[in-house]
Amino acid sequence: MKFLIKFLLRVVPRHHLHKVAHLGLCSIAWFYAGKKFEDPITGKKYRKLLPYGRLTPRKNALASHSLSLERHRLFWLFLQNETDFFQEKHKVLHLAPEYCFLKIFRKLPNIEYVTADLCSPWADYHFDVHKIPFEDASFDVVFANHLLEHVSDDAKVLSEFYRVMKPKGFGIFMVPMNTSAQKTQEDPTITDPKMREKLYGQDDHVRLYGLDYPKRLQEAGFEVLEYDMQKSLGESKIERYCLDKGDRLYLCLKK
Repeated sequence: MKFLIKFLLRVVPRHHLHKVAHLGLCSIAWFYAGKKFEDPITGKKYRKLLPYGRLTPRKNALASHSLSLERHRLFWLFLQNETDFFQEKHKVLHLAPEYCFLKIFRKLPNIEYVTADLCSPWADYHFDVHKIPFEDASFDVVFANHLLEHVSDDAKVLSEFYRVMKPKGFGIFMVPMNTSAQKTQEDPTITDPKMREKLYGQDDHVRLYGLDYPKRLQEAGFEVLEYDMQKSLGESKIERYCLDKGDRLYLCLKK
């Protein structure tokens, strides 16, 4: 299974892969049913999750019903436990929206939900995030997870996130990180896909963030709070929900 997933990730466009994978994996989900692990997004329980990853597939990463990965489950738990996202009225801009959240967020009665992407067919709007076509202070909440590693000028994009966010709004912009590196690794002269995959994890990534990522968020104007997953959830829930201890989540606030 892990070799099939690795192959499909390389050759099939992501939006097509999600639709086909969702139908296929739901049909075999019974095989993974159990009580050891749980996807907090759906409440479904498993004896194990599917492997996932391009270079080295990770064990117990992909939940078959929702197609959630570790970072999606962490994101969901943070929204549920640490914010008023599901209770208060919010106008939300979700950039590069993840498949596992689309239907759920659209149905929330307290949310005015706007999605956008460069080319995804399920997004409401299509544009380049270097120049977001919305007025200043248009949204209470902005989400853009695993997007910044793809853009040429992340400082410009972050400034756009800040511009369209309302005062007292918040954002979450998760990225792949090398927590062993102090500085973000990037070099715009590197255009070879194989070299980018070797250095940054995927051939369509242009950087791999290091521990200086919060500073980049602050330079865009945000107040940045780091979420301590282990302190908030504890080891048993981290294992139960199949989270990656290396994942970091920063809450970006606009005063």
